[in-house]
Amino acid sequence: MRLRTLTSLATMLATLLATPLVGAGLPAFAQQAERMSIEVFPFELEDKSAGAGIIPPDEHDIRYLSESAQVAKDMLSRSGRFTVIDAPAGDEQAAATGGLRNCSGCEGRIAKEHGASFALLGVVTRVNRTEHTMFIRILDAETGKPVSMGFTDLRMGANHGWPRSARWVMTNKILQ
Repeated sequence: MRLRTLTSLATMLATLLATPLVGAGLPAFAQQAERMSIEVFPFELEDKSAGAGIIPPDEHDIRYLSESAQVAKDMLSRSGRFTVIDAPAGDEQAAATGGLRNCSGCEGRIAKEHGASFALLGVVTRVNRTEHTMFIRILDAETGKPVSMGFTDLRMGANHGWPRSARWVMTNKILQ
């Protein structure tokens, strides 16, 4: 009986160690040898601040969202694991009503139509003018299922801190 229990435990441990730990900080694509294609969609702003209905996103917000997406693209390319696919210019399909964050994973389908294997979407949630959170997820374009995601806890810093948050999520959650 004791031998059977030890054998079962050894088998479970071997299976656990051999299984990719998606979502546990070790994405399945971390061990891939060839570069995979990924489309990085423009980062989106979800403004939950008291001024959200009064103060629309300004040129600084747009700039820092764009810089955040560029940070993600650069880090994916430098990782040696991904080739970043750019969306066709003027692609209105990517601008889903209410943002891609509210389309139930449609960015995976859109990325697949553009020839990418994966889709990355980042969302900045503005809590107030000096605090935010950031969520980044990568979907498998074929299945639409998440393969990696990361979230910052509450961060201090106005919109100029968004690219720094993107770097932190990519380093500590996505590309581990």
